[in-house]
Parts: sequence; C-alpha cells; structure tokens
Amino acid sequence: METPDITPELVSRLVATQFPQWAHLPVAPVDLDGHDNTTFRLGDEFSVRLPSGESYVPQVDKEQHWLPVLAPQLPLPIPEPVARGIPALGFSRPWSVYRWRPGEPAIADRVHDETRFAGDLAAFLTALYAIDPTGGPAAGAHSFFRGGPLARLGTDARQAITTLAHEVNTEAATAVWEAALATVWERPAVWVHGDITNSNLLVKDGQLCAVLDFGCSAVGDPACDLAIAWTFFTDRSRQAFRDALAFDEATWARGRGWALWKALVTHAKHVRSAATTVDAAGRFGWRLSSRGVLDEVLA
Repeated sequence: METPDITPELVSRLVATQFPQWAHLPVAPVDLDGHDNTTFRLGDEFSVRLPSGESYVPQVDKEQHWLPVLAPQLPLPIPEPVARGIPALGFSRPWSVYRWRPGEPAIADRVHDETRFAGDLAAFLTALYAIDPTGGPAAGAHSFFRGGPLARLGTDARQAITTLAHEVNTEAATAVWEAALATVWERPAVWVHGDITNSNLLVKDGQLCAVLDFGCSAVGDPACDLAIAWTFFTDRSRQAFRDALAFDEATWARGRGWALWKALVTHAKHVRSAATTVDAAGRFGWRLSSRGVLDEVLA
C-alpha cells in the first residue's frame, strides 16, 4: 500500500485519532524543514515529527528512549519527546510529538558573535562527549554511519570527485580524503550528535539556545560533528572552535573529511541535476554554497 503524502491534513487526522486532547490544535509546516523527517507545528507548545522514509524509522524509538537520558546532562535544551504515535490512516511509520523549542535556525545573519557561538557549541559538544555511553547505539545504518569510519562513504566520495573533475582540484580533494582515511579514533567511543549543521542549531537574540535533531546520534567517533568548522565558521571562529575542543590533528583530519564528503556529494548531485547549490546549502544552514564549502575545505 502506498504511503500518503505527509501533509498538515494527514497530521491533523493522526493527532485527532491518537491524541484527542490535542485535536483542537492547529497544524502548520515549519519554515525550515528537514530531509530525514517532516516537521509541523502543533499549536504553540508542540511539534510533530514524521519519518519521510522507512530508513529513518529506527530514529523514532532511538530519540524516544535516549533524549530523556541525555537532556539532564547537557547545558542547552534538546528535543523533548512527549508522545509516540503509531502507524495509522495509511501512514505506515511511527512518529513523535515533541515539546516546541523556541528560537530560529542559526543561519549566518542571525549569529551576532560568531566566536562566542563557536565556543558555546564546543561547550555543548564537550558535555555530550562526557556522557556515559554505556548501552548507547553503536554507529550504524540508524545513524547513517555518523560516528563510524569514513571508509563507509568512500564510494560516494570518489564518485563525486570524478563527477566534479572539471570544477575542483581532484588531486587536492583526493589528498584530503586519503588523509582522513589514514586516521582512526583510538579512544573510547563517545556520544555523537551526528548532524551538527546550522539548521539544527537554534539561536535567540543571536546566541545559541538549543540543539535539535538527534536522529543521526550514535556512540562512536566524534569527528562527524566537526564538519561545521568548514561549512559555517570562518578563520577566527574556526580556530576558537578548534581551541575549545580537545582533539588531536588526526580527529580534525577526519572532521575535514566529513566536511569534504558532504560538500562533494551535495555539489555533485546538483551538477548532475543541473540545479543551483544555493537552496541545498540554505537547507543545511551553511554559510556558503556547497561549491564554496569545497573551496574552504581544500584551501
């Protein structure tokens, strides 16, 4: 049976059927939606998050179980699940209701002090990495291998380098990729967020106020969380971010590899579809287009 489109009308019916206490609340799309999940406002206090495909279903129970464990140990608010919906009305996947977190996505013109923002984000990540990971989900398909070895992404990276041979310095890109693959995380595995990008970071009055979307979270190598050093930060704030995180050069090399992979596959996709890269970069909250991020990574 074909799954229906995820629309406000479908969400209203799901809520009314399973949580009648909220049936009177209006449902509206959010301004900056994600790819893995589709999110709606539910009144003023809640949001509804529905997986956009079967591969994202494992994230539902992961967040339902682990977010309440992580939240009290972190210095900033994260999503708070308040209910779990079940498949119904032709929609074949579980879904969640969360407490709404006020704030705006941390795109560049909303961040008043980039260096302070870098320090605040580093402090959040430091706290996350210090949480006891016992029993946490090891990196795997549920996290799209965030927290796992970069080698899992090697085919996509090399295909993208080939696709972009006329646009990027393939020798430099290959050298950065190989340098990332040459290192491994040799310390105990830690909790990782898995998708630290500005569309998942909220600001209020220009300052970091919440961190969203733990769907790619896992226990493993934190290098995946470092890509924002190239996708958003500039020289001074990038250095502040590095200084505030106690990682060796090998971990930063892998972080650079994660940034390279994301920019490569994003730009290659748009080259193949003859589309611009601005919309995709805007969806992630990057400061630059994917082509611009490649320049930063390879500089």
